[in-house]
Amino acid sequence: MPSYYFAATLARFADEMVAFTLVLLVLDRTDSPALAGITGAAYALPAIVTGPLLGAWLDRTPYRRSALAVNQATLGVVMLGLLAVVGHSAHWIAPALAAVAGATLPLVSGGFTSMLPSLFRPERLARANSFESVSFSTATIAGPATAATIAAVISVDAAVVVIVIAAVLSILAISRLPALPPVGAGGEHFLSSVIGGLVHLARTPRLRASTVTTTLLMGFTGMLLIALPLHMPSLGLPKSAAGYLWTAVELGSVTTALLLGRLRVRPEYVVMVSVAAYGLVLTTWSLATTFAVLLLLAVVAGLTEGPALPAMFAARQQYSPPALQGRVSTTAASLRVGASALGQATAGVLVPLIGTPATLTTAGLGLIAAALAGGLSGRWRPTTR
Repeated sequence: MPSYYFAATLARFADEMVAFTLVLLVLDRTDSPALAGITGAAYALPAIVTGPLLGAWLDRTPYRRSALAVNQATLGVVMLGLLAVVGHSAHWIAPALAAVAGATLPLVSGGFTSMLPSLFRPERLARANSFESVSFSTATIAGPATAATIAAVISVDAAVVVIVIAAVLSILAISRLPALPPVGAGGEHFLSSVIGGLVHLARTPRLRASTVTTTLLMGFTGMLLIALPLHMPSLGLPKSAAGYLWTAVELGSVTTALLLGRLRVRPEYVVMVSVAAYGLVLTTWSLATTFAVLLLLAVVAGLTEGPALPAMFAARQQYSPPALQGRVSTTAASLRVGASALGQATAGVLVPLIGTPATLTTAGLGLIAAALAGGLSGRWRPTTR
């Protein structure tokens, strides 16, 4: 357990720094919300296509560790490239480079998570899921806070260098993970394997309810990645201060993830209620007149959102057979990452039109709608002939 969580958390720490640092780097060097949104979207959007493919391959290969290591190596090289080109070359180069790193992004979340059923006995999976949620939350706490602090005290460029160092350290940690045998059917055609994971997600009502809700969750929180840094000057603070809000959210989230991570309730219900409550709190953020009040509201939002992540893992595991774990995890992760990309791109256009307070409120209302959409999708059952 310690080896797994150290490797996974290091990789996720680097990724969480990227999501925030990319926005700061582009805003700092170009002062363009639209380009910041497009670059963030380019980092996340390729996952929609690559997630199902990577998941199908992971289920069939004994080289999972190598895939995870290559992902981190790619991230390090791309971040050094971005450091060299952003603000010093044509605008299209930054999104193009970001897309290269984003192509293997589902491995950071789904690739690691899909290993849990192979690493832990069934009776220990609930506890493993809670710690997996803590891994995500720890990375999300430390990543933006580290990026914000380094950007404020030293520079955004220094934050990029820290990402590269974290990526290198994560490769060393990944090398200590055990080699795992394939879990999928080796004789199945690769394309059929890819489609099988998508079909399972689409035709399993309880899993679909959780997936729809958490995918939309990422879409609307993706809007915050652009809106929050641009909202900070209205409170008399630099853009980098937004990183501390993400830390506050995750501090609340990790608290309830640990305390309530093993609720004996159907996991899709936990996901939907948690996301709706998160959205309700988020609608109040635009009313905060000081950073201290906004920080407190961020902690409350995190407390409401915390149970959603372990419940999401539990839904994938309970409603999917072992042979589909890789495909389901990376495909669902790719949908989440892709939704975040669309959210960032949308915010890049929306903020200049309606302002940051209205964008924050829109995101909160969107989360409430996400929970309702998940509930409706879980009630729909495809007809069979």
